[in-house]
Amino acid sequence: MTKTALLCAAALLLGSAPALAADGPTDPQIAHIAYTAGNIDVVAAKQALARSHNRAVRSFAQQMVRDHQAVNEKALALVKKLHVAPEDNATSQGLSKAASAELAKLARLKGAAFDREYVANEVAFHKTVNGALESTLIPSAKNGELKSLLETGLTLFREHQMHAEQVAKALK
Repeated sequence: MTKTALLCAAALLLGSAPALAADGPTDPQIAHIAYTAGNIDVVAAKQALARSHNRAVRSFAQQMVRDHQAVNEKALALVKKLHVAPEDNATSQGLSKAASAELAKLARLKGAAFDREYVANEVAFHKTVNGALESTLIPSAKNGELKSLLETGLTLFREHQMHAEQVAKALK
């Protein structure tokens, strides 16, 4: 993400989420934020798979599609089981807006420039989302099953961040 877009996304995730409710976002809002973040990563990874010819970038993108789709499927199953409708909110809308801008930026790039920007965005995005999971989303979750799913996701997404950092280092 561009530095400005990253700062906006970070502010939305870390700053506006508590404003959604007095004690932080509600479980339906958290479910929507988490699903939106996962879906954003799937869309970005599919763009990378369509544009990149770099083996490491493509492997990373395939992992993002596989892992984020699996977590989102678990999230959808959980909200269905709990009879909860994910609730759209300013945070998920802001994430979507920033992601659209980044996808448009990436669409103008080719080759190594695309690869570097895609992976740099993945590092930044995972740092932001992981920080929001740790500081806001997990502590605010009231339902134990939702909290557990978020904690499992955080473990996986920390691995994604480390993987993205390794790929970024190799692309320099």
